[in-house]
Amino acid sequence: MKTLLIIDANLGQARAYMAKTLLGAAAQKAHLEIIDNPNDAELAIVLGDTLPADSSLNGKKVWLGDIGRAVAHPELFLSEAKGHAKPYSAPVATAPVASSGPKRVVAVTACPTGVAHTFMAAEAIETEAKKRGWWVKVETRGSVGAGNAITPEEVAQADLVIVAADIEVDLAKFAGKPMYRTSTGLALKKTKQELDKALEEATPYQPTGKAQTSATESKKESAGAYRHLLTGVSYMLPMVVAGGLCIALSFAFGIEAFKEQGTLAAALMQIGGGSAFALMVPVLAGYIAFSIADRPGLTPGLIGGMLAVSTGSGFIGGIIAGFLAGYVAKLISTKLKLPQSMEALKPILIIPLFSSLVVGLAMIYLIGKPVAGILEGLTHWLQTMGTANAVLLGAILGGMMCTDMGGPVNKAAYAFGVGLLSTQTYAPMAAIMAAGMVPPLALGLATLVARRKFDKAQQEGGKAALVLGLCFITEGAIPFAARDPMRVLPCCIVGGAITGAISMAVGAKLMAPHGGLFVLLIPGAITPVLGYLLAIIAGTLVAGLSYAVLKRPEAEVVAKAA
Repeated sequence: MKTLLIIDANLGQARAYMAKTLLGAAAQKAHLEIIDNPNDAELAIVLGDTLPADSSLNGKKVWLGDIGRAVAHPELFLSEAKGHAKPYSAPVATAPVASSGPKRVVAVTACPTGVAHTFMAAEAIETEAKKRGWWVKVETRGSVGAGNAITPEEVAQADLVIVAADIEVDLAKFAGKPMYRTSTGLALKKTKQELDKALEEATPYQPTGKAQTSATESKKESAGAYRHLLTGVSYMLPMVVAGGLCIALSFAFGIEAFKEQGTLAAALMQIGGGSAFALMVPVLAGYIAFSIADRPGLTPGLIGGMLAVSTGSGFIGGIIAGFLAGYVAKLISTKLKLPQSMEALKPILIIPLFSSLVVGLAMIYLIGKPVAGILEGLTHWLQTMGTANAVLLGAILGGMMCTDMGGPVNKAAYAFGVGLLSTQTYAPMAAIMAAGMVPPLALGLATLVARRKFDKAQQEGGKAALVLGLCFITEGAIPFAARDPMRVLPCCIVGGAITGAISMAVGAKLMAPHGGLFVLLIPGAITPVLGYLLAIIAGTLVAGLSYAVLKRPEAEVVAKAA
């Protein structure tokens, strides 16, 4: 049975994402097909307080249900929906009253990994907008695609578009609408100020290629390089994770078992090291260029990335190739003027050919060999450095991971570790992931050790932070850091530095750049396991206990005690 799932945006992005995931899994077992087109649906399930006024559902079976029950008992919930759904009749629409209702705002959130910041920023924007009495809908561009998609009708009715994104996202459907762009970090930590700025600074959005004011273009480019790099990293990351875990599974049969042709270990190594890791740098370069120049940049970026691999310049060469390809393609696209009859040749022939030639020749004759020498020197230093240097590097990387909880400094350290995986250097990535787990674990620990200093909401937040920490989602610490940065950040930075230092000191290696402690389920993904766990525990104890001591009791807690 074809089933349409409608989730009220007012329920919050986190709950909606959880319900959609659980119901999707249960639907497969119940032989239900979840679809997006209401015209094809035989059954519509609505999660919310009221049924929508949607004429496309007329005559179809509709079931209004509670999201809490859907999450707790998804299979039973679907069974009830099938058995109790009733034919729907939409109410007669009345003419809307222009300009008398609340402000209508649509927003888009996206971060490099598409997990924590994406949904937390969406939740923050929704909460603040509702406090102001606005109508709001937030579309999340997460790791599994667009969620809570904004329809053309909602775009047409919107007074303002807010884009909180750390990567480039497709915004073509918002052309001509007043738009304000910010980062997920600012949207999450300074939501009120960002919404105020959105009202004051929003300007009509014009897709790439149309004229823009010099001030807008300058502001966009000043923050562009970082966003372009993170776009490349976000597309590369799933490939690195899959490839690293395949290599780890190969090592589970023995460190050199893959050398025996025809074995499962050899096949796993071919999938991970020979294919996934071989595509790492081309994908990184290709999507950096894609972020800069859109589709015309993809071909020269991928070619430049392949040449970075073949010349030995690795991820550093790939980053250079990506930026070069993107800006060359963008330059040709915007500056080359052709007769209208020949304009169609630009994206198919002229831009790919000439930008690929420029990037390819530059990589072969100018960039490849010098950068390969730099990368080889860096790799040799990392693999042969003494314990003191290793500990210092681990402390620096660990501290960076805890400085801004998923912000630019955190992402710079993370991108450095991911890039080194392409050179078979696994120790820095181990230190980086271990340290990134410390802030949420430490703050969760603090809420348990010093319960009387935290109010009820913070205690519940501490439990969630513990789970997020185990998953290597550093952003779980943000609510605490935003509330008490002068105490939280120093404690976490010290704890992260200790964890990073111990991880490097024990020689811990991590084959995959994400997953937290759940990567332990893959044999060989983390070595040595005990040393790695010791590093995480030590940093967590230092950060958690120090904050438990320094933390001042909340005013609400003090008032109750009095």
